[in-house]
Amino acid sequence: MYTKTYGIIETLAPLHVGATAGEESGNLNLIFRDQFTQTGIIPGSSIRGRLRSEMRNDQSENEANYWYGNGADDDKNNESIVKFEYASIVWIPVFCPGQPIVWVTCQRLLKRYQRIAGDSIVKVNGQDQHLKDIKIPDAYTGSTNLVAKQATGGKRTIFFNLGFLEINKTQDLSPWFPDQQQQPSVVVADSDIGMIHDMALYRQSRVRLKPDQKVVEGGGFFNTEALPEGTILVFPIAIRDDKSGKKWQPFTIGKTADIYLGGLESIGLGHCELTIKGE
Repeated sequence: MYTKTYGIIETLAPLHVGATAGEESGNLNLIFRDQFTQTGIIPGSSIRGRLRSEMRNDQSENEANYWYGNGADDDKNNESIVKFEYASIVWIPVFCPGQPIVWVTCQRLLKRYQRIAGDSIVKVNGQDQHLKDIKIPDAYTGSTNLVAKQATGGKRTIFFNLGFLEINKTQDLSPWFPDQQQQPSVVVADSDIGMIHDMALYRQSRVRLKPDQKVVEGGGFFNTEALPEGTILVFPIAIRDDKSGKKWQPFTIGKTADIYLGGLESIGLGHCELTIKGE
């Protein structure tokens, strides 16, 4: 049997989890993506590895081995007590003239969030309800604080880099934000999220210079993409029941900590805030 809980990740800097320099054709360092929505994900192994490293540094090697299993180079192969699935996007911020930022999601991503965090209590019209009991917003629903222009026929539109997005209706979307603080936001169709997600990604071209002069080394040019600052992701956690009586404490203090995930930390990527929800 397992005790189930979940974690929320909010990026405080662009986040790259995926290929390293030169692994992809054309030296394009792509992030990992979900095969259905084509939106960025963080593999469970990346989350486990970071939390294991934090526990090994702050507590002890034995404690890290107990909760997360022994390392790959260890002769022992004990099963981990804590299990992690991949983190998927709940909301991703996209530049939008006049806002200037709109957080975007789709019904499929919200459905996974609802499955993971369904027992959470949220406010709906001033009443407490479980997240699993409320209806997922329809596609092209905007938040009540979204600044949108009135278009012909009475519908409202917002403008992204690749064109206009028509909003069919607005409603309070605060229950769908983990902190229940509504941001200017919109729910789009599953078929559109991949294109909008790619508009939102942080991209940077980089070069590797020779150590003694400002000249690019051979093969030293590469491009990197990353999830933008302000992206919100969710991942489920399962803790296997045992008879030890020990309690999993991933952080030294509390349930929230600043951590670094992914690669390219040396150029300022990967800073995140991770919060463990529930008991």
